[in-house]
Amino acid sequence: MCNLGILTHRKTRGFIMSRQVVTIVACLAVLSTIPGLVQPAGAQSAEGFINQLEWRNIGPANMGGRINDFAVVESNPNIVFIATASAGVWRTTNNGVTWESVFDDQPVSSIGDIAVAPSDPSIVWVGSGESNNRQSSSWGNGVYKSTDGGDSWTHVGLDDTLHIGRLLIHPTDPEVVYVAATGHLWGPNPERGVYKTNDGGLTWTNTLFIDEDTGITDLAMDPVSPGTLYAAAYQRRRTAFGFNGGGLGSGIYKTTDGGSTWLRLTNDLPEGVTGRIGLDIYRADPRIVYAIVQHTDGGVFRSEDRGQSWTRMSDTNPRPMYYSQIRIDPSNDQRIWAAGARMAYSQDGGKTFVNDWIQTIHGDFHALWINPADSDHMMTGSDGGMHYSYDRGRTWDFVNTMALGQFYEIGYDMEMPYNVYGGLQDNGSWGGPVRTLYQRGITNEDWFRVGGGDGFYTQVDPNDTATLYLESQNGNVSRLNLETTERKAIRPEPDDESERYRFDWNSPILISPHNSQTIYYGGNRLFKSTDRGDTWSRTDDLTKSQDRDEMPIMGVEVTDETLSRHDGISSFGQIISISESPRLEGLLYVGMDDGNLQVSQDGAASWQEVSGVIPDLPEGTYVSRVQASSHTDARVYATMDGHRNDDYSVYVYASEDYGDSWESIASNLPDGHTMNVIREHPRNENLLVLGGEFGAYITINRGAEWHQIKGAVPTVPVDDIAIHPRDNDLILGTHGRSIWVLDDMTPLEQLTEDVLASGLHSFDVRDAVAYRLSNHKGNTGHKMFIAPNPPEGALIHYYLNDDITDEDTVEITIHGDADETIRTLHGSGATGLNRVNWDLRHEPPLPPTGQGGFGGPPAGPRALPGTYSVRITAGDSQSTTTVTVFDDPRINVPQADRRAQRDALLGLGGLMARLDGAHQTAERFTGQLELLAESLESGEVPAAVSSMVVSVSDQMDALEGKLARGGGFGGASPRPLSSRITRLYRNLESYTERPNAFQVTRIEAYTQEFNGLLEELDQFIASEIATLNSTIEQHGIQRITH
Repeated sequence: MCNLGILTHRKTRGFIMSRQVVTIVACLAVLSTIPGLVQPAGAQSAEGFINQLEWRNIGPANMGGRINDFAVVESNPNIVFIATASAGVWRTTNNGVTWESVFDDQPVSSIGDIAVAPSDPSIVWVGSGESNNRQSSSWGNGVYKSTDGGDSWTHVGLDDTLHIGRLLIHPTDPEVVYVAATGHLWGPNPERGVYKTNDGGLTWTNTLFIDEDTGITDLAMDPVSPGTLYAAAYQRRRTAFGFNGGGLGSGIYKTTDGGSTWLRLTNDLPEGVTGRIGLDIYRADPRIVYAIVQHTDGGVFRSEDRGQSWTRMSDTNPRPMYYSQIRIDPSNDQRIWAAGARMAYSQDGGKTFVNDWIQTIHGDFHALWINPADSDHMMTGSDGGMHYSYDRGRTWDFVNTMALGQFYEIGYDMEMPYNVYGGLQDNGSWGGPVRTLYQRGITNEDWFRVGGGDGFYTQVDPNDTATLYLESQNGNVSRLNLETTERKAIRPEPDDESERYRFDWNSPILISPHNSQTIYYGGNRLFKSTDRGDTWSRTDDLTKSQDRDEMPIMGVEVTDETLSRHDGISSFGQIISISESPRLEGLLYVGMDDGNLQVSQDGAASWQEVSGVIPDLPEGTYVSRVQASSHTDARVYATMDGHRNDDYSVYVYASEDYGDSWESIASNLPDGHTMNVIREHPRNENLLVLGGEFGAYITINRGAEWHQIKGAVPTVPVDDIAIHPRDNDLILGTHGRSIWVLDDMTPLEQLTEDVLASGLHSFDVRDAVAYRLSNHKGNTGHKMFIAPNPPEGALIHYYLNDDITDEDTVEITIHGDADETIRTLHGSGATGLNRVNWDLRHEPPLPPTGQGGFGGPPAGPRALPGTYSVRITAGDSQSTTTVTVFDDPRINVPQADRRAQRDALLGLGGLMARLDGAHQTAERFTGQLELLAESLESGEVPAAVSSMVVSVSDQMDALEGKLARGGGFGGASPRPLSSRITRLYRNLESYTERPNAFQVTRIEAYTQEFNGLLEELDQFIASEIATLNSTIEQHGIQRITH
């Protein structure tokens, strides 16, 4: 397949990379031969269509996600910016009551640090790419700047730094900025060190470069003398198989001339191999500097002479690779805070620490801000989100209104409505509804925890939604009974206790599509159980069986003395992905972290390793996903992720012969967008969805051309994707922005180039359910997370390849039995994909009044269960489809009773409409009589004529009052007929049952009463109005009419 502008895949670094280019014209000629790829003239592009899809973020927000830093406007601490690990930048202007994401449309979402200019809070700087060194850490592409308080951003360089640990702005000159560039996590690169700009990011100078393995992870600026800075150099390297967290390059450096020269500080500091270092300066006395140093003789160090000498206060330093943040209370240098899994707190300058000062909130702290004007006022950021304290950390307000969930894997059940499940970074495994039966939508309370630890795979038995299989880190798999909450550990264990199975941090679970009692589980072997995990059989070791102790990192052998030795990677050489063909039982594919890709066509009895035949794939590249096709026996897809080898090329492949040969389908996917997952639509073999580091991508022609999902979906890593087989929803599990759902992906499923060329096209309408919703919450205020439900009813999608003018509006009519029109809707005439929702009701009896609250007219009766025709008319074009309507499954009422209720409501609605028509007639006469009376006040007419006008007007007022809408909670007694009819209508409509005898009697009585009022109105017009008209015409006055 032609790869536009690309000759070969090769190892590249950074977010923006170059490849050798072939002749574009020749490539386009090849592309033009691919069926369905050539776009007809005048048609909307597939990319434009995809950008019009309407997505929902369903949360959850109750567990937060990793926070790396805060930037607070000190003159107004109600304004706070948050730098997240993979969810961009968030801002509050009201002390955390509400938050908004302000970085969604930027090309990266991982933020290492953020800073507000002290001299101008409208200037905000962002260093992208977190510097926390985890195996799941995302990367960025340099530095961004905002000059309007975060409303818009400009990229200002340092693209290939990838990870930035700190960013400092000169206190009086916002054009002067320092950047601590940690550099590539997975390999060497020259773009690391301390960078400085004097012109607001137009140009940069690397003022402190150590070597290609050593970057800068922290910076501290003297608040009195801003030309004095301290820099923490950090040598580290992560690989697919391990981690080395230290080297001779690490250390503390100081400048007193704004970075022109630097001096390494060594007095009283430990020598030799050093790891990560954190720094802080005491704001009230900058002679006092603290450092937290990773070393065999490390810990907390204090200097009282600006770093010339140091005193080791204690050996406190929790998991430095991941934390290494130390903060001094700005009003008391004896109060020291050190971030860790639990926050360490000292009140004696760091000599002793307690770790129970902060309680009841999530640990794993990475950010801490202390208000310099009031040190009781604090903010902390952790793997569990953001928290406020106003009593120096004794109690905390958890900000659970931002959906920052970092999902690794997702699953779903077959409930109705269905639930979505998933495992998150350091926040366990959770489940929650794709929609609720509440009017407000989905709240945090609707999500429920099903597993602990770091959560990963959560798979639900499709035939028993109470049975869940869950995995937390390193192979701890269990089977959960949701009804009883009992949990059984089912991790495979070797018969020989001297043997040890290896499991990845994220070990895959697969329920066989052929038998839900059969599950597969991946370690260094593939494990199979036919009794839901009670017993297991195993294969041989399917990995390369490499000894990572013999694999150096940064040219150094990794030993027990290595700092942060293999942190986060307890073993290497294990299965990452499993797929069994939905078509052929026993056709299995497994992909490994060491690059192996194995195939078995005989139920795991024998295996063939096929990664070596994949073109342009470097050996040992991590297999992120393998997916057997639902459409062709021999077809299989695979994605590989090379970033663990510092290779940011795109690897997406397909095989048509059980893996014997492969072809790249990466086509136009952009460089640097490494891929995590691929899914095939179960009904359309040409529709594939990819999830990668910077978002999700769709192809409608099996990889010939890809389109990134944009629109409402922000830039964020997409770690997993699911397509619900019944509801046809597309579900994105993001690592930073929780879960996103595309309700009914039928338009995508049926999208072709022919559709894009058509003037009008209607898509199949998904079965619709008339759920009954309740309002389970009252007024909640703004500090609450509520995700929207989908629109209630049937989602009707249609496509236009040109705008329809106002004169030719788009009309959608719903037709029932005998082609009877039961509802007319109007849709947008805009070019592209359009969506209209039918609420599964007949036409309302009265048009809306615009009046809110309790005074609005009632909705039309619910449509009976059955199939309806949907007719879309746009100008001279027409398209027809159907929709099948089901009632709420909780309601079991005979169809005859439903029909009787509907007919009664239609009758009442008709009565209501006739009454409203009569009222409008009376109202028009009343208005004309008022105008007539006013005109006679200045004229010369006999008193008898004026008296007649007043008399007729008073009588019409009284009659109009009898016909009027209204009544409310008080008012006239007896209530107006309109109010009584409406009340009966609402009572009858509120409960699904046949009308009772009382209601039938009332309907008859109200009908008779209305007929009497209508007769009275007709007689009044025929007599009193006619007489009045005759009289006023005799005096040259124009008659009144209705």
